[in-house]
Amino acid sequence: MTGEFDLIDRIRARVVARDDVRLGIGDDAAVLAVPAGLHLVVATDTLNADVHFPADTAPADIGWKALAVNLSDLAAMGAVPAWCTVSLSMPTADAPWVDAFLDGFDALARAHAVALVGGDTTRGPLSICVTVHGLVAPGRVLRRSAACAGDDIWISGTPGDAAGALRQWRAGGAVDPALRERLDRPTPRLALGDALVGVAHAAIDVSDGLLADLGHIARASGLAAEIDLDDLPVSAALRAAFDADMRYRLQASGGDDYELCFTAPPSVADAVRGAARASATPVTRIGRMQAGAGVSVRLAGAPWAPQGAGWDHFAASP
Repeated sequence: MTGEFDLIDRIRARVVARDDVRLGIGDDAAVLAVPAGLHLVVATDTLNADVHFPADTAPADIGWKALAVNLSDLAAMGAVPAWCTVSLSMPTADAPWVDAFLDGFDALARAHAVALVGGDTTRGPLSICVTVHGLVAPGRVLRRSAACAGDDIWISGTPGDAAGALRQWRAGGAVDPALRERLDRPTPRLALGDALVGVAHAAIDVSDGLLADLGHIARASGLAAEIDLDDLPVSAALRAAFDADMRYRLQASGGDDYELCFTAPPSVADAVRGAARASATPVTRIGRMQAGAGVSVRLAGAPWAPQGAGWDHFAASP
């Protein structure tokens, strides 16, 4: 019979080794050596079954996504990841499920040298809470509140893909494999976030929908944002799966893309494109920050109103 401490042993056997972990899994708390002259950046996210991922999602994909969504927060701050903890709630001590979960989690952790240094295991509904710790030089963090009037607004990748997969899944039909991959295994844009430090003014990761998350930048910066739907980059899979009206809705208000939305002055557009090339991440200019408040959208030169701005955990879904 598998017990809690057997699960902990399985987890401990898979962790990434780092010299700055003075004491990791196995004690009451971890002891970490924070490098002198750097600031610690901490983020946490919880993923619940049938809220953040379909219940039929493969355990390895759940493991990948649980870490990816947290690393995406560090990317939006321009931080370099170092350590993480994971609290895992599950109905039974299912060792094969945990092993498969760790396959995905460990693959992403090793790709970014992230050491798992602690956490918790408990019985309950399937839920995963990950906390990540990253490092950034003082004064070099990207913030939501630093956008300036006249800044260009940029987006990485192709927004709307994950929301498209989720809509297909909820409809009960076939889900396009390329869209489902974007839902199950988002790519945290860490290299881009790091390359944008000193170039971009403000940044946020798109988790709750482009308009909702861009609205956070506008509100925190005391400005208005205007974007052109015509300029949003669209993947071939999303274009093939939905008509134009639904595609625009998914791109503007759908969540779970974990792309970076950021602002930068027009004078550094070449540097932005250089950061994109250096990080092998496509970026597209989609609008501009200006005096005022809120987020406005234009399509073919005319105002466009979405049915909803994005996801709110304590309101009806958009």
